[in-house]
Amino acid sequence: MRISDGLMHAAVIGLGLLATPALALDGTKSPNEKVLTAVEAFRSGAAALKTDKAKAVTSLEYAAENGHALAQWKLGRMYAEGDGVPQDDLRAFAYFSRIANAHADDNPGTPHARFVANAFVALGHYYLDGIPKTAVQPDPVRARQMFSYAASYFGDPDAQYFLARLYIDGNGAPRDPRQAVRWLGLSANKGQYQAQAQLGAILIKGEHVPRQAARGLMWLILAKDAAPPDQAWIGKLYDSAFAQASEDERALALVYLERWLKGRRE
Repeated sequence: MRISDGLMHAAVIGLGLLATPALALDGTKSPNEKVLTAVEAFRSGAAALKTDKAKAVTSLEYAAENGHALAQWKLGRMYAEGDGVPQDDLRAFAYFSRIANAHADDNPGTPHARFVANAFVALGHYYLDGIPKTAVQPDPVRARQMFSYAASYFGDPDAQYFLARLYIDGNGAPRDPRQAVRWLGLSANKGQYQAQAQLGAILIKGEHVPRQAARGLMWLILAKDAAPPDQAWIGKLYDSAFAQASEDERALALVYLERWLKGRRE
């Protein structure tokens, strides 16, 4: 789910769209001091993230209070992860909620749509698990609504994967493996490695769909190559699938893999 700081940095220019009336960082209008727009405050905060987290937070909070969606998103991630600030899921939840409430109808093709979608995904996880000792209680149905909106309206691959998981587990929605496979396919084709692994395992076993061992092995090859080291379950799925596959199935999997990679390049 995490979007890298590199992606955020790339969006500093692309998201310079949300300007608000100029104010000093303390909220006053003084003729003797430079005043900043929300965009300028966001850029200042983004630039300070690697060198002065306290200054970055001050600037980002100013931008967030003046409606800058990416500043709200970055603060949400920082509080969720305890990155430069005390870890606080409730504050993270509040920032993500502000984004979802204000930008749910934004055009999915805009540069900041991926961050709006990610806010919905974050909210989905909070509703799924709840936040202890707060009013945010586990609500799988509400979680499904968050994932479903980001998956369908924004086409977010992470949302599509997590929505598929709910259909597989029957959590927040009736158990529906075929619906799950549909969402896994959409997510996997966008490069989401967890969806690729889950889809590969289903195709190899032939669970609720015709068995397609070679295509399943192809998805597991892709997932294994993309997965970070802490996702050991994917490597185990791949090893098991490879050991069970015939020579013909392994060879066909490589043919499918070459075609898929070629299609991604074109």
